[in-house]
Amino acid sequence: MATSRVTRRQGSVWSREEVRTLRKVFGNSPNVKVATLLQRSPKAVERKASKLGLQKTQKYLRTLGR
Repeated sequence: MATSRVTRRQGSVWSREEVRTLRKVFGNSPNVKVATLLQRSPKAVERKASKLGLQKTQKYLRTLGR
């Protein structure tokens, strides 16, 4: 008897509007604030931003002392 593996998908698909909002606010906002705005976890925001190649702006990073 063969064992079948079921792949479970966690979370939900990102809508175009969510991606648009992420692109707009990610660079200048803390991940926690973005996550709250999008009603997603900070980790989900980090993963999606990374997949999209988004980065924090230099101006924002300077406010953090970096």
